Amino acid sequence: MQTELLSPDDEDTAAGRTIGAVCDMLKPEFPDLSISKLRYLEDQELVTPRRTSGGYRLYGPRDVERLRTILTLQRDEFLPLKVIREELDAMRTGAVASAKQARRIKRENLGSTDAVKTFGVEEILSMTGADRSLLKSLEQYGLVSAGDRFDDTDREVIKAAVELRAYGLEPRHLRTLKVAAEREAGLLEQVLATGLKSPNPDRRQEALDSLESLAALASHVRHLMLVQELRHVVSSLPSSQETA
Repeated sequence: MQTELLSPDDEDTAAGRTIGAVCDMLKPEFPDLSISKLRYLEDQELVTPRRTSGGYRLYGPRDVERLRTILTLQRDEFLPLKVIREELDAMRTGAVASAKQARRIKRENLGSTDAVKTFGVEEILSMTGADRSLLKSLEQYGLVSAGDRFDDTDREVIKAAVELRAYGLEPRHLRTLKVAAEREAGLLEQVLATGLKSPNPDRRQEALDSLESLAALASHVRHLMLVQELRHVVSSLPSSQETA
């Protein structure tokens, strides 16, 4: 087939787009995008363009839309690649919907009376890729449960800590986030204190439902504030023209 003889300079064909063409197409939306970033996303198995017999990548429309969603989730939601992969894999069709569809709000059922599944030390280390020293540090700084059993929330914290450590962030650095979460929880508790302490079961359940909603809203506002602060950081950086 003729498409199997494409050179890297070919920009677009009926069979798909080359990596350079895809980079040029998405750059207006994602100015920091580079060909090396696209290659990295492929190395992480987040997108798998087909290859010609000559080894050149060809991105179909679904590949491009998948890339657009991945880049949007990274830019707007600051999601780690593992979480993005889980979001995409969870979609029944395997295709990519909009960023809003990909990023579903997941709230903890704070009032659930169901038994919480727990994991032992060896199991949690195997599931998260953490080592014993990291787990011990997380326990030391109060970031996960102390002891030999860990729940789903502990597991996700440990997984995130493994990724953050690759960027040089250790559990002692994450203590700042823990303190902020404690203050936020205290604020929400104050708002709903009367209902949460009510002897009336219906009133308590109503307060718990409100607590879940408040937690989701507070989390969203916190995220938006982080976006604002990081935009200030980015805007203060010297431009490429200044550094040239």
